[in-house]
Amino acid sequence: MEPPKHIVAVSAFITNKKQEVLLVKTFLRKDTWELPGGQVEEGEPLQQALCREILEETGFIIQPARISGVYYNATGSILNIVFHANLLSGKLEKQPDEIMEAAFFKLEKETIKNYIRRDHLVPRVLDAMSSSSSVPCETWTTAPFKRIERLN
Repeated sequence: MEPPKHIVAVSAFITNKKQEVLLVKTFLRKDTWELPGGQVEEGEPLQQALCREILEETGFIIQPARISGVYYNATGSILNIVFHANLLSGKLEKQPDEIMEAAFFKLEKETIKNYIRRDHLVPRVLDAMSSSSSVPCETWTTAPFKRIERLN
């Protein structure tokens, strides 16, 4: 199988009851905190990939609510879709094979760079923090055409 020309990834903006944001620190990017998420597998719906990745990385069960932004890293050809997601259940249990640390933080625009130290990751979180608008996201089958899910 030929490797993909583009990688599609999903991330989640998740808050707890104190309005703190869930961030993770990965082994690949030890210098920064970031939104949890990961790569979408071939043929996997975006929402399903998001739920799988968050469960694998943190132990939380979530419900994707809406998309807050779409971002493209030209180096590496990575398309990242950031979702707002509701925390349904689970207990924070980082997975040691993927995640160094996972925690909730009270983020403010003025202090975000104390946590998120890579410039390209900052707008993803700021956009999610400030945006109440969303982008529709649909999943379809094609034979026959049938909508499986729509997020507004």
